[in-house]
Amino acid sequence: MSAGSAATPPPGLRRALTTPLLYFFILGDVLGAGVYVLVGQVAAASGGAVWVPLLVALVLALLTAASYAELVTKYPRAGGASHYATRAFGPAVGFVAGFCMLAAGVVSVAALARGFAGDYLGAFLTLPVALVAVVFLVLLALVNARGIRESTRANVVATVVEVGGLLVVVVLGAWLLLRGEGDAGRLVQLGTPEKGAAAAVLSGSVLAFYSFVGFETSVNVAEETRDPRRSYPRALFAALATAGAVYVLVGVAASLTVPTGVLASSSGPLLEVVREAGGVPVRLFSAVALVAVANGALLTGIMASRLAYGMARDGLLPAALTRVLPGRRTPWAAIAATTVPALLLALTGSVATLASTLVLLLLVVFLIVNTAVLVLRSDPGEPDHFRAPTVLPVLGAASCVLLATQVETEVWLRGSVVLAVAVVLAVVAAGRRRQEAERDATA
Repeated sequence: MSAGSAATPPPGLRRALTTPLLYFFILGDVLGAGVYVLVGQVAAASGGAVWVPLLVALVLALLTAASYAELVTKYPRAGGASHYATRAFGPAVGFVAGFCMLAAGVVSVAALARGFAGDYLGAFLTLPVALVAVVFLVLLALVNARGIRESTRANVVATVVEVGGLLVVVVLGAWLLLRGEGDAGRLVQLGTPEKGAAAAVLSGSVLAFYSFVGFETSVNVAEETRDPRRSYPRALFAALATAGAVYVLVGVAASLTVPTGVLASSSGPLLEVVREAGGVPVRLFSAVALVAVANGALLTGIMASRLAYGMARDGLLPAALTRVLPGRRTPWAAIAATTVPALLLALTGSVATLASTLVLLLLVVFLIVNTAVLVLRSDPGEPDHFRAPTVLPVLGAASCVLLATQVETEVWLRGSVVLAVAVVLAVVAAGRRRQEAERDATA
Protein backbone atom coordinates (compact mmCIF):
# COMPACT_ATOMS: atom_id res chain seq x y z
CA MET A 1 0.00 0.00 0.00
CA SER A 2 1.42 3.38 -0.97
CA ALA A 3 1.79 6.29 1.39
CA GLY A 4 -0.84 8.20 -0.56
CA SER A 5 -3.39 5.43 -0.27
CA ALA A 6 -2.62 4.97 3.42
CA ALA A 7 -3.50 8.61 4.02
CA THR A 8 -6.82 8.34 2.19
CA PRO A 9 -9.65 8.96 4.64
CA PRO A 10 -12.32 6.28 5.03
CA PRO A 11 -15.37 6.67 2.78
CA GLY A 12 -18.14 8.85 4.16
CA LEU A 13 -21.85 8.16 4.12
CA ARG A 14 -23.77 8.26 0.85
CA ARG A 15 -25.85 11.39 0.18
CA ALA A 16 -29.09 9.74 -0.92
CA LEU A 17 -31.88 11.66 0.85
CA THR A 18 -33.94 14.19 -1.09
CA THR A 19 -36.28 16.72 0.55
CA PRO A 20 -39.39 14.50 0.08
CA LEU A 21 -37.59 11.46 1.52
CA LEU A 22 -36.37 13.51 4.47
CA TYR A 23 -39.88 14.90 5.01
CA PHE A 24 -41.30 11.39 5.17
CA PHE A 25 -38.41 10.27 7.38
CA ILE A 26 -39.26 12.96 9.95
CA LEU A 27 -43.02 12.60 9.60
CA GLY A 28 -42.81 8.83 9.91
CA ASP A 29 -40.79 9.02 13.09
CA VAL A 30 -43.00 11.68 14.69
CA LEU A 31 -46.20 9.87 13.67
CA GLY A 32 -44.95 6.65 15.22
CA ALA A 33 -46.16 4.53 18.07
CA GLY A 34 -46.62 7.46 20.46
CA VAL A 35 -49.98 8.72 19.26
CA TYR A 36 -51.36 5.20 19.06
CA VAL A 37 -50.75 4.57 22.76
CA LEU A 38 -50.40 7.96 24.45
CA VAL A 39 -53.80 9.54 23.80
CA GLY A 40 -55.29 7.66 26.72
CA GLN A 41 -52.50 8.70 29.08
CA VAL A 42 -52.84 12.33 27.99
CA ALA A 43 -56.56 12.14 28.70
CA ALA A 44 -55.85 10.73 32.16
CA ALA A 45 -53.47 13.60 32.91
CA SER A 46 -55.35 16.54 31.39
CA GLY A 47 -59.02 15.63 31.05
CA GLY A 48 -61.27 15.33 28.02
CA ALA A 49 -59.75 18.17 25.96
CA VAL A 50 -56.88 16.00 24.70
CA TRP A 51 -56.21 18.33 21.78
CA VAL A 52 -55.04 21.18 24.07
CA PRO A 53 -51.90 19.51 25.49
CA LEU A 54 -51.16 18.12 22.02
CA LEU A 55 -51.21 21.65 20.62
CA VAL A 56 -49.07 22.98 23.48
CA ALA A 57 -46.56 20.17 22.95
CA LEU A 58 -46.35 21.04 19.24
CA VAL A 59 -45.49 24.66 20.02
CA LEU A 60 -42.81 23.59 22.52
CA ALA A 61 -41.36 21.10 20.04
CA LEU A 62 -41.15 23.78 17.33
CA LEU A 63 -38.98 25.94 19.61
CA THR A 64 -36.31 23.26 19.90
CA ALA A 65 -36.80 22.27 16.25
CA ALA A 66 -35.71 25.78 15.24
CA SER A 67 -32.44 25.28 17.13
CA TYR A 68 -31.89 21.96 15.42
CA ALA A 69 -32.59 23.51 12.01
CA GLU A 70 -29.87 26.10 12.60
CA LEU A 71 -27.29 23.62 13.85
CA VAL A 72 -27.99 20.96 11.23
CA THR A 73 -27.59 23.42 8.36
CA LYS A 74 -24.56 24.98 10.03
CA TYR A 75 -22.81 21.64 10.67
CA PRO A 76 -24.39 19.04 8.32
CA ARG A 77 -22.81 15.84 9.61
CA ALA A 78 -23.76 12.76 11.60
CA GLY A 79 -23.44 13.01 15.36
CA GLY A 80 -26.24 15.46 16.02
CA ALA A 81 -26.54 16.84 19.53
CA SER A 82 -23.24 15.27 20.56
CA HIS A 83 -21.37 17.07 17.80
CA TYR A 84 -23.02 20.42 18.54
CA ALA A 85 -22.38 20.13 22.28
CA THR A 86 -18.75 19.24 21.65
CA ARG A 87 -18.25 22.33 19.51
CA ALA A 88 -20.01 24.57 22.02
CA PHE A 89 -18.92 23.21 25.40
CA GLY A 90 -16.15 20.70 24.78
CA PRO A 91 -15.97 16.91 24.46
CA ALA A 92 -17.15 16.18 28.03
CA VAL A 93 -20.56 17.82 27.52
CA GLY A 94 -20.63 16.41 24.00
CA PHE A 95 -20.22 12.94 25.40
CA VAL A 96 -23.00 13.48 27.96
CA ALA A 97 -25.39 14.76 25.27
CA GLY A 98 -24.53 11.95 22.91
CA PHE A 99 -24.74 9.29 25.58
CA CYS A 100 -28.17 10.51 26.72
CA MET A 101 -29.41 10.58 23.14
CA LEU A 102 -27.91 7.18 22.41
CA ALA A 103 -29.38 5.70 25.61
CA ALA A 104 -32.79 7.16 24.81
CA GLY A 105 -32.66 5.71 21.30
CA VAL A 106 -31.63 2.23 22.40
CA VAL A 107 -34.23 2.16 25.17
CA SER A 108 -36.89 3.43 22.77
CA VAL A 109 -36.15 0.67 20.24
CA ALA A 110 -36.33 -1.92 23.02
CA ALA A 111 -39.63 -0.52 24.27
CA LEU A 112 -41.11 -0.51 20.77
CA ALA A 113 -39.98 -4.10 20.25
CA ARG A 114 -41.94 -5.13 23.33
CA GLY A 115 -44.82 -2.90 22.25
CA PHE A 116 -44.90 -4.65 18.88
CA ALA A 117 -45.29 -7.96 20.71
CA GLY A 118 -48.18 -6.69 22.83
CA ASP A 119 -51.90 -6.03 22.43
CA TYR A 120 -51.95 -5.02 18.77
CA LEU A 121 -50.18 -8.23 17.71
CA GLY A 122 -52.50 -10.08 20.09
CA ALA A 123 -55.38 -9.26 17.75
CA PHE A 124 -53.88 -11.81 15.35
CA LEU A 125 -51.94 -14.38 17.35
CA THR A 126 -50.27 -14.95 20.69
CA LEU A 127 -46.52 -15.54 20.80
CA PRO A 128 -43.93 -15.21 23.55
CA VAL A 129 -42.95 -11.56 23.90
CA ALA A 130 -39.25 -12.43 24.10
CA LEU A 131 -39.34 -14.41 20.85
CA VAL A 132 -41.18 -11.67 18.97
CA ALA A 133 -38.83 -8.98 20.33
CA VAL A 134 -35.69 -10.88 19.27
CA VAL A 135 -36.94 -11.60 15.74
CA PHE A 136 -38.23 -8.04 15.40
CA LEU A 137 -34.91 -6.44 16.40
CA VAL A 138 -32.81 -8.73 14.20
CA LEU A 139 -34.97 -7.93 11.16
CA LEU A 140 -34.80 -4.25 12.06
CA ALA A 141 -30.98 -4.34 12.09
CA LEU A 142 -30.89 -6.10 8.72
CA VAL A 143 -33.13 -3.48 7.10
CA ASN A 144 -30.99 -0.73 8.66
CA ALA A 145 -27.80 -2.30 7.31
CA ARG A 146 -29.35 -2.74 3.88
CA GLY A 147 -29.08 1.00 3.25
CA ILE A 148 -30.44 4.42 4.12
CA ARG A 149 -32.26 4.70 0.80
CA GLU A 150 -33.99 1.35 1.22
CA SER A 151 -34.83 2.13 4.85
CA THR A 152 -36.34 5.50 4.03
CA ARG A 153 -38.27 4.12 1.08
CA ALA A 154 -39.79 1.50 3.39
CA ASN A 155 -40.53 4.39 5.74
CA VAL A 156 -42.45 6.24 3.01
CA VAL A 157 -44.80 3.26 2.60
CA ALA A 158 -45.13 2.79 6.37
CA THR A 159 -45.77 6.50 6.92
CA VAL A 160 -48.58 6.52 4.36
CA VAL A 161 -50.13 3.51 6.13
CA GLU A 162 -49.89 4.95 9.65
CA VAL A 163 -51.11 8.40 8.59
CA GLY A 164 -53.98 6.66 6.83
CA GLY A 165 -54.85 4.93 10.10
CA LEU A 166 -54.90 8.24 11.95
CA LEU A 167 -57.05 9.82 9.26
CA VAL A 168 -59.48 6.92 9.66
CA VAL A 169 -59.76 7.84 13.33
CA VAL A 170 -60.46 11.47 12.40
CA VAL A 171 -63.13 10.46 9.86
CA LEU A 172 -64.77 8.07 12.32
CA GLY A 173 -64.91 10.82 14.93
CA ALA A 174 -66.57 13.19 12.45
CA TRP A 175 -68.99 10.44 11.41
CA LEU A 176 -70.07 9.79 14.99
CA LEU A 177 -70.54 13.52 15.56
CA LEU A 178 -72.74 13.78 12.46
CA ARG A 179 -74.75 10.84 13.75
CA GLY A 180 -75.32 12.81 16.93
CA GLU A 181 -73.48 10.25 19.06
CA GLY A 182 -70.40 12.30 19.98
CA ASP A 183 -70.06 14.54 23.02
CA ALA A 184 -68.67 17.95 22.03
CA GLY A 185 -68.68 19.02 25.67
CA ARG A 186 -65.59 16.92 26.34
CA LEU A 187 -63.58 19.14 23.99
CA VAL A 188 -63.45 21.87 26.65
CA GLN A 189 -63.08 19.69 29.74
CA LEU A 190 -59.68 20.46 31.26
CA GLY A 191 -58.48 19.39 34.66
CA THR A 192 -58.84 16.31 36.84
CA PRO A 193 -60.01 15.78 40.41
CA GLU A 194 -56.37 16.09 41.50
CA LYS A 195 -55.29 19.01 39.27
CA GLY A 196 -56.60 22.32 38.06
CA ALA A 197 -56.81 23.18 34.36
CA ALA A 198 -53.36 24.80 34.02
CA ALA A 199 -51.53 22.05 35.90
CA ALA A 200 -53.43 19.39 33.98
CA VAL A 201 -52.51 20.90 30.61
CA LEU A 202 -48.84 21.10 31.58
CA SER A 203 -48.85 17.54 32.88
CA GLY A 204 -50.54 16.31 29.74
CA SER A 205 -48.11 18.29 27.59
CA VAL A 206 -45.16 16.36 29.05
CA LEU A 207 -46.73 13.12 27.83
CA ALA A 208 -47.78 14.65 24.51
CA PHE A 209 -44.26 16.04 24.02
CA TYR A 210 -43.02 12.47 23.64
CA SER A 211 -45.19 12.15 20.55
CA PHE A 212 -43.29 14.96 18.81
CA VAL A 213 -39.68 14.29 19.78
CA GLY A 214 -39.06 11.92 16.89
CA PHE A 215 -37.81 14.84 14.80
CA GLU A 216 -34.40 14.75 16.50
CA THR A 217 -33.58 11.42 14.84
CA SER A 218 -33.34 13.18 11.47
CA VAL A 219 -30.35 15.21 12.69
CA ASN A 220 -28.20 12.13 12.40
CA VAL A 221 -28.93 11.62 8.70
CA ALA A 222 -27.99 15.19 7.70
CA GLU A 223 -24.74 13.88 6.24
CA GLU A 224 -26.79 11.58 4.01
CA THR A 225 -28.99 14.44 2.74
CA ARG A 226 -28.18 15.85 -0.68
CA ASP A 227 -28.63 19.54 0.15
CA PRO A 228 -29.17 19.85 3.93
CA ARG A 229 -29.07 23.68 4.02
CA ARG A 230 -32.12 23.84 1.75
CA SER A 231 -33.81 20.52 2.46
CA TYR A 232 -33.63 20.18 6.22
CA PRO A 233 -35.58 23.27 7.43
CA ARG A 234 -38.27 22.69 4.80
CA ALA A 235 -38.68 19.02 5.62
CA LEU A 236 -38.49 19.57 9.40
CA PHE A 237 -41.08 22.31 9.78
CA ALA A 238 -43.40 20.80 7.16
CA ALA A 239 -43.31 17.42 8.88
CA LEU A 240 -43.93 18.89 12.34
CA ALA A 241 -46.81 21.00 11.05
CA THR A 242 -48.35 17.97 9.36
CA ALA A 243 -47.92 15.83 12.47
CA GLY A 244 -49.32 18.57 14.69
CA ALA A 245 -52.44 18.96 12.55
CA VAL A 246 -53.02 15.21 12.50
CA TYR A 247 -52.46 14.89 16.26
CA VAL A 248 -54.87 17.71 17.12
CA LEU A 249 -57.55 16.21 14.87
CA VAL A 250 -56.99 12.76 16.38
CA GLY A 251 -57.29 14.28 19.85
CA VAL A 252 -60.54 15.97 18.90
CA ALA A 253 -61.92 12.74 17.38
CA ALA A 254 -60.94 10.66 20.41
CA SER A 255 -62.48 13.17 22.83
CA LEU A 256 -65.70 13.40 20.85
CA THR A 257 -66.07 9.68 20.44
CA VAL A 258 -64.91 7.96 23.62
CA PRO A 259 -65.60 8.89 27.26
CA THR A 260 -62.51 10.23 29.01
CA GLY A 261 -62.48 7.41 31.57
CA VAL A 262 -62.50 4.77 28.83
CA LEU A 263 -59.67 6.50 26.97
CA ALA A 264 -57.61 6.81 30.14
CA SER A 265 -57.95 3.13 31.02
CA SER A 266 -57.20 1.73 27.54
CA SER A 267 -53.78 0.54 26.32
CA GLY A 268 -55.04 0.91 22.76
CA PRO A 269 -57.09 4.10 22.95
CA LEU A 270 -57.54 4.55 19.22
CA LEU A 271 -58.98 1.06 18.99
CA GLU A 272 -61.71 2.34 21.31
CA VAL A 273 -62.63 4.90 18.65
CA VAL A 274 -62.79 2.16 16.01
CA ARG A 275 -64.94 -0.05 18.23
CA GLU A 276 -67.27 2.81 19.14
CA ALA A 277 -67.81 3.93 15.55
CA GLY A 278 -67.88 0.54 13.88
CA GLY A 279 -67.42 0.03 10.16
CA VAL A 280 -63.68 -0.67 10.35
CA PRO A 281 -62.37 -4.15 11.24
CA VAL A 282 -60.43 -4.12 14.51
CA ARG A 283 -57.77 -6.41 13.02
CA LEU A 284 -57.22 -4.03 10.12
CA PHE A 285 -56.61 -1.13 12.46
CA SER A 286 -54.37 -3.29 14.65
CA ALA A 287 -52.28 -4.04 11.55
CA VAL A 288 -51.93 -0.31 10.90
CA ALA A 289 -50.82 0.21 14.50
CA LEU A 290 -48.21 -2.54 14.13
CA VAL A 291 -46.83 -0.79 11.04
CA ALA A 292 -46.60 2.44 13.04
CA VAL A 293 -44.70 0.74 15.87
CA ALA A 294 -42.32 -1.02 13.45
CA ASN A 295 -41.70 2.18 11.50
CA GLY A 296 -40.91 4.15 14.65
CA ALA A 297 -38.50 1.46 15.78
CA LEU A 298 -36.77 1.41 12.38
CA LEU A 299 -36.23 5.16 12.30
CA THR A 300 -35.08 5.27 15.91
CA GLY A 301 -32.67 2.43 15.17
CA ILE A 302 -31.27 4.41 12.24
CA MET A 303 -30.81 7.42 14.53
CA ALA A 304 -29.04 5.43 17.24
CA SER A 305 -26.63 3.77 14.83
CA ARG A 306 -25.79 7.04 13.05
CA LEU A 307 -25.29 8.77 16.39
CA ALA A 308 -22.92 6.04 17.55
CA TYR A 309 -21.07 6.37 14.22
CA GLY A 310 -20.78 10.14 14.59
CA MET A 311 -19.62 9.95 18.23
CA ALA A 312 -16.98 7.40 17.28
CA ARG A 313 -15.74 9.63 14.49
CA ASP A 314 -15.48 12.50 16.99
CA GLY A 315 -13.39 10.29 19.27
CA LEU A 316 -16.11 9.94 21.92
CA LEU A 317 -16.67 6.21 21.31
CA PRO A 318 -14.32 3.46 20.05
CA ALA A 319 -13.10 4.04 16.50
CA ALA A 320 -14.27 0.55 15.51
CA LEU A 321 -17.82 1.91 15.35
CA THR A 322 -16.91 3.98 12.26
CA ARG A 323 -16.63 0.84 10.11
CA VAL A 324 -19.03 0.80 7.16
CA LEU A 325 -20.05 -1.89 4.70
CA PRO A 326 -17.81 -1.50 1.60
CA GLY A 327 -20.60 -1.58 -0.95
CA ARG A 328 -23.56 -0.10 0.86
CA ARG A 329 -21.54 2.25 3.09
CA THR A 330 -23.88 1.78 6.04
CA PRO A 331 -22.35 1.80 9.56
CA TRP A 332 -22.65 -1.93 10.27
CA ALA A 333 -20.53 -1.85 13.42
CA ALA A 334 -22.64 0.91 14.98
CA ILE A 335 -25.82 -0.92 13.97
CA ALA A 336 -24.62 -4.08 15.73
CA ALA A 337 -23.44 -2.14 18.79
CA THR A 338 -26.84 -0.49 19.28
CA THR A 339 -28.91 -3.59 18.49
CA VAL A 340 -27.27 -5.83 21.11
CA PRO A 341 -28.16 -3.68 24.17
CA ALA A 342 -31.64 -3.12 22.74
CA LEU A 343 -32.06 -6.89 22.62
CA LEU A 344 -30.95 -7.25 26.23
CA LEU A 345 -33.27 -4.47 27.40
CA ALA A 346 -36.22 -5.88 25.46
CA LEU A 347 -35.70 -9.25 27.13
CA THR A 348 -35.41 -7.88 30.65
CA GLY A 349 -37.67 -4.82 30.95
CA SER A 350 -41.32 -3.89 30.55
CA VAL A 351 -42.59 -1.25 28.14
CA ALA A 352 -43.42 1.07 31.04
CA THR A 353 -39.99 0.66 32.62
CA LEU A 354 -38.15 1.17 29.34
CA ALA A 355 -40.17 4.20 28.26
CA SER A 356 -40.36 6.15 31.53
CA THR A 357 -36.97 7.87 31.29
CA LEU A 358 -37.08 8.84 27.61
CA VAL A 359 -38.66 12.26 27.99
CA LEU A 360 -36.28 13.25 30.78
CA LEU A 361 -33.18 12.18 28.81
CA LEU A 362 -34.38 14.06 25.75
CA LEU A 363 -35.13 17.18 27.76
CA VAL A 364 -31.50 17.16 28.94
CA VAL A 365 -30.34 16.84 25.34
CA PHE A 366 -32.70 19.57 24.12
CA LEU A 367 -31.56 21.95 26.86
CA ILE A 368 -27.96 21.46 25.74
CA VAL A 369 -28.89 21.95 22.08
CA ASN A 370 -30.84 25.16 22.71
CA THR A 371 -27.96 26.68 24.69
CA ALA A 372 -25.38 25.45 22.15
CA VAL A 373 -27.10 27.49 19.44
CA LEU A 374 -26.45 30.69 21.38
CA VAL A 375 -22.85 29.78 22.26
CA LEU A 376 -22.01 28.95 18.63
CA ARG A 377 -23.42 32.13 17.14
CA SER A 378 -19.85 33.50 16.78
CA ASP A 379 -18.85 30.56 14.57
CA PRO A 380 -19.83 31.21 10.92
CA GLY A 381 -20.20 27.50 10.05
CA GLU A 382 -21.52 26.63 6.59
CA PRO A 383 -22.48 29.66 4.48
CA ASP A 384 -26.16 30.55 4.08
CA HIS A 385 -27.31 28.26 6.88
CA PHE A 386 -30.71 28.65 8.56
CA ARG A 387 -30.67 31.10 11.48
CA ALA A 388 -33.35 30.96 14.17
CA PRO A 389 -34.43 34.21 15.87
CA THR A 390 -32.57 34.42 19.18
CA VAL A 391 -35.77 34.34 21.20
CA LEU A 392 -36.60 30.83 19.98
CA PRO A 393 -33.63 28.93 21.49
CA VAL A 394 -34.05 30.98 24.69
CA LEU A 395 -37.69 29.95 24.92
CA GLY A 396 -36.74 26.43 23.91
CA ALA A 397 -34.30 26.12 26.81
CA ALA A 398 -36.87 27.55 29.21
CA SER A 399 -39.51 25.08 27.98
CA CYS A 400 -37.16 22.16 28.69
CA VAL A 401 -36.71 23.34 32.28
CA LEU A 402 -40.46 23.85 32.66
CA LEU A 403 -41.31 20.39 31.38
CA ALA A 404 -38.59 18.80 33.53
CA THR A 405 -40.30 20.18 36.63
CA GLN A 406 -43.33 18.05 35.73
CA VAL A 407 -41.36 14.78 35.57
CA GLU A 408 -42.10 12.42 38.45
CA THR A 409 -39.53 11.80 41.18
CA GLU A 410 -39.27 8.10 40.33
CA VAL A 411 -38.38 8.93 36.74
CA TRP A 412 -35.80 11.46 37.91
CA LEU A 413 -34.15 8.75 40.00
CA ARG A 414 -33.87 6.38 37.05
CA GLY A 415 -32.76 9.13 34.70
CA SER A 416 -30.15 10.29 37.18
CA VAL A 417 -28.49 6.88 36.99
CA VAL A 418 -28.06 7.27 33.23
CA LEU A 419 -26.77 10.82 33.66
CA ALA A 420 -24.31 9.69 36.34
CA VAL A 421 -22.97 6.95 34.06
CA ALA A 422 -22.60 9.50 31.25
CA VAL A 423 -20.64 11.88 33.50
CA VAL A 424 -18.34 9.11 34.75
CA LEU A 425 -17.62 7.90 31.22
CA ALA A 426 -17.02 11.50 30.11
CA VAL A 427 -14.43 11.94 32.87
CA VAL A 428 -12.74 8.68 31.89
CA ALA A 429 -12.68 9.72 28.24
CA ALA A 430 -11.22 13.12 29.18
CA GLY A 431 -8.46 11.42 31.16
CA ARG A 432 -7.66 9.17 28.26
CA ARG A 433 -7.43 12.14 25.90
CA ARG A 434 -5.05 13.92 28.27
CA GLN A 435 -2.82 10.84 28.43
CA GLU A 436 -2.77 10.60 24.65
CA ALA A 437 -1.90 14.28 24.36
CA GLU A 438 0.96 13.90 26.84
CA ARG A 439 2.32 10.90 24.95
CA ASP A 440 2.16 12.83 21.69
CA ALA A 441 3.95 15.77 23.29
CA THR A 442 6.81 13.60 24.54
CA ALA A 443 7.09 11.49 21.39
